[in-house]
Amino acid sequence: MAGAPGFRRATVRGRWRPATGGSAFAEAPDRAAPDARLLWHADLDSAVLRVRAEPVAADDPDGFDLARLERWTVAVPGAGVEHVAVSDGWRRIRLDVVEGRLIGAGPVRLHYLLSGFSRIEPGLLTTRRLVAFWRTGRFAPALFPREPGMPRRIEALRVADAVASGATNRDIAVVLFGEERVRAEWRGRSDYLLSRVRRRAAEAREMARGGWRALLAR
Repeated sequence: MAGAPGFRRATVRGRWRPATGGSAFAEAPDRAAPDARLLWHADLDSAVLRVRAEPVAADDPDGFDLARLERWTVAVPGAGVEHVAVSDGWRRIRLDVVEGRLIGAGPVRLHYLLSGFSRIEPGLLTTRRLVAFWRTGRFAPALFPREPGMPRRIEALRVADAVASGATNRDIAVVLFGEERVRAEWRGRSDYLLSRVRRRAAEAREMARGGWRALLAR
């Protein structure tokens, strides 16, 4: 892989169970988001690309060697399926190896299993991301556009954490908007700040009830 720096192994053993919330294995909840090694199950994440891995010679121009991606890789052996993520913590490429293996296999040729129409676009996008990464050793920014609703969702998560810790609506508003603005506007003509805190709290509750699945399905 052109331009790829040195690597370190990051293999985690586990198996997906419904109790883990749809992840191929459970991550510690106090782990920082960029370091979290989450592998969403293909039943929930439409961007998971299913592949077959066929061993090839070391000099095969199409050879893909997972050992060369150890800096970015989380790989989980499963019952007949290997769950693999190539990630820098913010962007990730998810593969499910349904035939053959990547872990410890050396160079392989990947056969991409795409079918139908209803979920073809996410699979094609993951394929393009993987090809770009294989060619350049980098996550192509153009293929990982910023989610337009991400700032709002992050704000909702912050509100959820604050509510769980016992913070009042005003306490939350101070953190989100600053003491000076809250002092000036909290009891003003408009209840905009209070309404925004309440909306974010409602969004957080909806996400906790399973709304996050819709984000993965998209």
